[in-house]
Amino acid sequence: MHDESGRGNRLATSRVPGATLPRRNAVASSRRLRASVAAVLLVATAGCGVPIGVKRSNPQVVHQRLTADVLSSGQLSVPTWNRLRAHGLDETWEKDPERAIRLLQGVLGGLNSSSGDWFALAETSFLFAQKKRDRGYFLAAAIYAWAYLFPEPPGEGPNPFDQRLRTAADIYNRGLTEAFEVARSGDVAVEPGVTRTPFGTVNVQLSRDVSAWQDRTLSGFVPVAELEVFGLRNRYRQPGIGAPLAASANALPDTASKSADHLDVQEKVSVTALLKVDRPRTQVLSGRVEALVQLYPGRVGHTVEIGGQQVPLEAEPTAALAATLAESPIWEREIKGFFFDLVGASLTPNLLFSEPYERGKIPVVLVHGTASSSGRWADMLNDLSNDHAVSDRYTFWMFTYDTGAPVAYSAMLLRKALTEVVAKLDPRDTDPALHEMVVIGHSQGGLLTKMTAVDSGDAFWRQVSSKSIDDVNLSKEDRDLLRYMMFVKPLPFVRRVVFLATPHGGSYLTLFSVTGWLRSFIKLPSRILKAGTTLLTLNPDAVRMGGGTGRIPTALDNMTPGNPFLRALHDTPVAPGVSAHSVIAVQGGNPAGGGGDGVVKYESAHVDGVESEVVVDSSHSLQSNPFVISEVRRILLLNAGVIGAESAPPASPAAPSRARPLPEPISLPAAEAN
Repeated sequence: MHDESGRGNRLATSRVPGATLPRRNAVASSRRLRASVAAVLLVATAGCGVPIGVKRSNPQVVHQRLTADVLSSGQLSVPTWNRLRAHGLDETWEKDPERAIRLLQGVLGGLNSSSGDWFALAETSFLFAQKKRDRGYFLAAAIYAWAYLFPEPPGEGPNPFDQRLRTAADIYNRGLTEAFEVARSGDVAVEPGVTRTPFGTVNVQLSRDVSAWQDRTLSGFVPVAELEVFGLRNRYRQPGIGAPLAASANALPDTASKSADHLDVQEKVSVTALLKVDRPRTQVLSGRVEALVQLYPGRVGHTVEIGGQQVPLEAEPTAALAATLAESPIWEREIKGFFFDLVGASLTPNLLFSEPYERGKIPVVLVHGTASSSGRWADMLNDLSNDHAVSDRYTFWMFTYDTGAPVAYSAMLLRKALTEVVAKLDPRDTDPALHEMVVIGHSQGGLLTKMTAVDSGDAFWRQVSSKSIDDVNLSKEDRDLLRYMMFVKPLPFVRRVVFLATPHGGSYLTLFSVTGWLRSFIKLPSRILKAGTTLLTLNPDAVRMGGGTGRIPTALDNMTPGNPFLRALHDTPVAPGVSAHSVIAVQGGNPAGGGGDGVVKYESAHVDGVESEVVVDSSHSLQSNPFVISEVRRILLLNAGVIGAESAPPASPAAPSRARPLPEPISLPAAEAN
């Protein structure tokens, strides 16, 4: 019998009677058959190609596909699709997403379930909630994400290198924000109540002190993560857990707060909302979840304990700062503050805090320049308050004043405001940090800053009158006012001053004819107008006011090169015990040859007796310059003892670094008023 395998070149012949196949024809037929089969197979395989393989592609495109998720692309991530396919739910998701979520929820806790199912539920619920604008699904997405991040036992949490960990945190944060957002206003209403979700009900309760912060109450919660920020160089964000918000902080009506009146009413406080769920997976599987909302206001750097580990809280301080400035009237104050009451009511000098007083923090007082406002410090405040080396040690105060008033008058109000607030915050003199104060002034503000740290004797008064202040004909009220303005003592708690683009020798812009025209529109404060007019009227032979002009000087007069008051201030050194630094703007960066910043020449901004002088390539408005901010940071760390004096730039030969004794304490008389 022939072998059917064809071995030995033998082929089975037909058994049909009378039909005998010749041997040669059979062999040829077999060969043709094999060739035909091979040809068919070649055509088939050539048409289909290799079913599995790889090909090179753009790495950026591959990375985007692998890391895309519901938040970045509006599509489900690769890991979530993997879990849907693992449960045979991929087609169901395409046809009926809500049913797919319900079925995926049903496999939780089963033999085929994994931790990735919790993430898949968070992502699918969030995407479905976005399409339907369903509060219950947003809340469910947040709780699914929380259960993925903080399972029980805690050791079963996600790998810290897993892309899903950060995505889950972001889904939690966004889901929580959307779940509490009010449709009409866009604000977030943190309220208790029961909400239905795809897995059952969630009973949200509020922490007993949820809206209290120190001696304030929080209200008007605005979601800030979804805001675009413009006008600030940098945006700072602390990645973590929680919904980042901004809230108004109002003093409680029955509380005598030490610092409430120094917080701007428009200020928005950075707040993080956290919905805490104990044993989240167990509660979700039970169909009833008990959750607690807590609010964490304050600066970046806070953590919260979850499952035995310290977890950073999500925070968006830059967005909160931008939201504050967007609603603030400070921008229109810039012109009002220069012309005083020409375009509106006079401005009350303010000392504003960026945060409530905290014992142990050193105040940094920022004093703006002419026709400016505290808003011009925004970039510097944004950078330094988000720098832990600085923000852990310092708090920022801002002084606002009428910049058209005489420099001596505005400087008096600054000294008065600082003296009163230190006495109020520390009546028993037990907080040494308040006595390490740093005052930083830009342009005219630098002149005010210097007047917190000088002992003038009668140098200023000699520019006003040839008689002693006790011999001129004045009322007691006017005499006291002029005495407080003209006889200056260094504040005992000011330890360091910084001059930014300060016209110690005057500004050449004040010499232009248009400046004289503007000067005629400046309205002086009524108190200084009354005292000056009385002095001029009753003492015509003894008055040298206004450099011989016979009129009360404005700030523009005081900053004119050669002005007697300005010369006296220039020649009065910073008091022993106070360190001074100077940052000078020169366009092009070369101070030689009469260079300047467009407003102040280098020769005018340069002053002897400082511990350091830094020249930067900048226009006059230099507060946002990164090199200026870096130098201010260095000075603050030097003041706090974090770095040594060797870190400073080379000191001027005329002003070597030296230790100075502490001045005798002083206090302003109680009669001094705004």
